Amino acid sequence: MPARNKVVSPVPRRFYERSPETVARQLLGKLIVRDYQGELLSGRIVEVEAYFGLDDPAAHAFAGRTERNAVLFGPPGFAYVYFIYGMYYCLNVSCEPEGEAGCVLIRALEPVAGLETMAKLRKLPPHAKPQLLTAGPGRLCQALAITRAAHNGLDVTCADSLLRIEDDGHKPERISVTPRIGIRHAAERPARFVMEGSKFLSRYL
Repeated sequence: MPARNKVVSPVPRRFYERSPETVARQLLGKLIVRDYQGELLSGRIVEVEAYFGLDDPAAHAFAGRTERNAVLFGPPGFAYVYFIYGMYYCLNVSCEPEGEAGCVLIRALEPVAGLETMAKLRKLPPHAKPQLLTAGPGRLCQALAITRAAHNGLDVTCADSLLRIEDDGHKPERISVTPRIGIRHAAERPARFVMEGSKFLSRYL
């Protein structure tokens, strides 16, 4: 839950005007908040991966700007949503100054609010184990009803956005860094950041 006596506010755009590695590490502990049909669904970020743009063979921006990846080259602090395997969406947030592509993939959340609705969206029983709801980039997009058509290009720094990232002051006790997972190129790069000890990771350490 949000920390007591802390003001919960959207993470400002200047936070994202930095390298993907820096943004990724400091996104841990922040809240993803989704306004879904008048209900707020939220989860705490426990796992992320950094992608570095034109010098990163695993990044969508590696081959240059296209209509599909244009959000990555725009201002920082915007949602970049893509579709994989013909069935899953993945949520990223753009970083680096405008014109310099970079992003952070949100890989897993610890569910905080709206768990029964998340379970329904995931087609699970109402009181399914929280670990089944948002552990993995595809799962969390299902649980929060995030799609490319509806959410790609949304400003996550805006207080009235349907999808935003907020800060309630929570700080991870320990952070571990590992190679990225589920990719073929530059997979050895240590750019996956996780809240050590979390039960909600997509893959345990």
